[in-house]
Amino acid sequence: MSRFVSTFALLGLLAGPAFAIDEVRVPLEDPMKSGMWSYHQKHLLDDPEAIQFDDRVVLHAPKVAEDTVNVPLLVDATALDQKVVKMVISADYGPIPHIMTYYPDTAAPKISLRFKVDQGTAIRASVQTEDGVWHVGSTYIDAAGGGCSAPAVAYANADWYDRLGEMHGRIFAGSDRARMIVDHPMDTGLAGDIPVFIIEGLALTDDAGTQVAHMDLYEPVNEDPAFTFYFEDDATPNVLHVAGRDNNGNRIKGTLTTSETH
Repeated sequence: MSRFVSTFALLGLLAGPAFAIDEVRVPLEDPMKSGMWSYHQKHLLDDPEAIQFDDRVVLHAPKVAEDTVNVPLLVDATALDQKVVKMVISADYGPIPHIMTYYPDTAAPKISLRFKVDQGTAIRASVQTEDGVWHVGSTYIDAAGGGCSAPAVAYANADWYDRLGEMHGRIFAGSDRARMIVDHPMDTGLAGDIPVFIIEGLALTDDAGTQVAHMDLYEPVNEDPAFTFYFEDDATPNVLHVAGRDNNGNRIKGTLTTSETH
């Protein structure tokens, strides 16, 4: 009987996972040793079956957030050898963990942004490739706190609503990137008596109508959100049309060109 069980187990191993052993690049143990990651991976990534920590997903961020309402972050997944479907960016110990989801449709799987942070936390970029596998990069940012509960600075200006949705930026064709800032308070709903007021989504299309990239935004994205988009070598569009809306139904619309947009 024991011989039968051993033979059966061996056959199971031989017929087992479709990937080779050397494709499992990193251990399953969380490198950040966060108490919240096991929860977030189930809810933010739809309870994934295929997930691995992967040092090819690189996060560049300050070790300490000196300005907790404008923390810079660059996520670079260009080293992955399969097409990237989406990139979920999150904070383990954020009061609202989900920062944004980026879909690099024809753009490079690389983006920079700014966001709010409320305390020291692991920051994740969970990158799903077309085979369904999630590749997770991590870093840790220390912070004194308060970024998510601070009211928007915009309200100090009487004309803030007149500038709502205005877009600034340009395309840098020589360096295969585009930079964009959108005027918006991006209220988290955590400041006293100020409801959630955020841009929910943005999409970029080229002159031919092809969607270049799109994204879902959440409360931790900074006030007047700023993004840098990246493109493959010599594949930067000359024009990018940007469209979106906020949770109050206000439309966001603008065009980026190689000349500065105001």
